[in-house]
Amino acid sequence: MEIIATYGTVFMVLAVVFGLYMTWGIGANDVANAMGTSVGSGAITVKQAIIIAAIFEFTGAFIAGGNVTSTIRKGIVDSSSIAGQPEILVFGMLAALLAAAVWLMIASSRGWPVSTTHSIVGALVGFAVAGLGVEAVHWGKIGMIAASWVVSPALGGLLAYLLMMSIRKLILNTEQPFESARKWGPAYVFLVGFIISLVTLFKGLKHLKLELSVPMSFLSALVFGLIIALIGWILIQKVKVDPEADRDYHFASVEKIFVPMMIFTACAMAFAHGSNDVANGIGPLAAVASVILSGGEMAQKSDLPLWILVLGGFGIVVGLATMGYKVMQTIGTRITQLTPSRGFCATLAAAATVVLASRTGLPVSTTHIAVGAVIGVGLARGVGAIDLRVIGGIVVSWVVTLPVGGVLAALFFFTLKGMFT
Repeated sequence: MEIIATYGTVFMVLAVVFGLYMTWGIGANDVANAMGTSVGSGAITVKQAIIIAAIFEFTGAFIAGGNVTSTIRKGIVDSSSIAGQPEILVFGMLAALLAAAVWLMIASSRGWPVSTTHSIVGALVGFAVAGLGVEAVHWGKIGMIAASWVVSPALGGLLAYLLMMSIRKLILNTEQPFESARKWGPAYVFLVGFIISLVTLFKGLKHLKLELSVPMSFLSALVFGLIIALIGWILIQKVKVDPEADRDYHFASVEKIFVPMMIFTACAMAFAHGSNDVANGIGPLAAVASVILSGGEMAQKSDLPLWILVLGGFGIVVGLATMGYKVMQTIGTRITQLTPSRGFCATLAAAATVVLASRTGLPVSTTHIAVGAVIGVGLARGVGAIDLRVIGGIVVSWVVTLPVGGVLAALFFFTLKGMFT
């Protein structure tokens, strides 16, 4: 308690700085994943991606990012052994924030799409083992996370593959692909609105005390999907055949129809990501703020102050704008060649997998799902259409995320402990 009273302000400043650094990493890596398919397919420019993310990530975080966050991240660490030493928790959370942020910066600079959630989980495990002992970690949770390295990309890939095959059958392989695209386009746009509103209703809004029953959630999502489909239909009707472009590439005009449809998926993906993952990144910051503002009390749950959400939203946008292009390049151009129709399938599949996982409680990562979806779209054209070396590099970066985060957090934990005690 004495250490908290003496250095409370210093800890608070450190928490804000590390929290900003961490959310900057989320923007540079996680958000860049979410926007990579839209940019790589040529549907939107990097500048437009930053504007869309600025609006929709921020809106998602603000509206559905959660006013209450569990300070002990997802039941990974048992803090009962340090009830009388709140400073240990503060050191641990600061170390976890800094460790995850450093790893995200390294990964983003290399263009590796790694998982923010897994970075922070690895960091928390490192702190728990170093500061509390091996028994303080709930290892069953870690096993589930390791399993998700296989489950997430496989689910995303399968859905993207099936969507791509349906677009081939219903649109690309028909007598008049342009007319077929105009006919089926609104139905695919409906899916975007329906699935993303379901993600939000199932996962995001419980913090706003807006508990809807499952039938009510489906009905609301249905209405929202129909409104989005109507807007999509209006935009699709404005697309005209370009005979000049069609001479070079038979499906050029068809792909133009998918451009307005991709804008919907880009906005939807940014909103879903903001509502689900932003509070994850700033959870440890909220934990530190809660301990310091209460004078050393360690609550299992703590209010997430509005200024922390604003800080998180700001950090994310800056991260995407300054460093996000490298990860966007990997997701959007290096795994497989994306067109608007392929990008649309990958993004919609990723969003659908998130809603499926959130209902079944599978521990999945947005990043892993996005990568899997892009691979699935590539596989629809055959194994030769994907770059296996790039995928190999990505998988290695996933596997090392937990141990690297853990080792860094342990180092930072002992450094902070040595400085302040």
